[in-house]
Amino acid sequence: MEDTFSNLATYGYIGLFLYSLGGGFVALIGAGVLSFMGKMDLSLSIAIAFTANALGDVMLFYMARYQKTMMMEGIKKHRRKLALAHIMMKKNGSWIILIQKFVYGIKTLIPIAIGLTKYDFKKFVILNVASSAIWALAFGLGSYYSGEALVKFAGIISDKPWIAPVILVVLGGSLWLYMEKATKKKKV
Repeated sequence: MEDTFSNLATYGYIGLFLYSLGGGFVALIGAGVLSFMGKMDLSLSIAIAFTANALGDVMLFYMARYQKTMMMEGIKKHRRKLALAHIMMKKNGSWIILIQKFVYGIKTLIPIAIGLTKYDFKKFVILNVASSAIWALAFGLGSYYSGEALVKFAGIISDKPWIAPVILVVLGGSLWLYMEKATKKKKV
């Protein structure tokens, strides 16, 4: 067990950075709990997650704006979800940049959808950086201060391992059902 914590302390920050490029709230929660346990530094974890998250969304926006043909090939299967992202963007305006940080399933589509429009790049970067800061602080501090409860929950799951797949199936199924319903073609 001590080797695991040693490896996390050594490679955890690299993993946190890479995972946070595409979202990374699970890695940030893990880093917050490990910070609670004294195995990682909370401030450094939040800073790394913030930087990677902001950078990842700016890269998606940039690629959608300036590499449209390459991006469109990669997202052909997700046209309906991309249309949903456009609708959400029109409905919520610039707030969608903050909202998307907290909604799994649309996290990568929103920057792409915004990049395909004529949205101002500088405005996106400013709002994205502010949103990434709020996201990193919310999940980082939230998991740190909930560390004791999360450690106890992890203990329960290790005692009863069948609970984890049930939770994953329920959460994953709920997300899948929502995305299916939200992107379903409406009959006219």
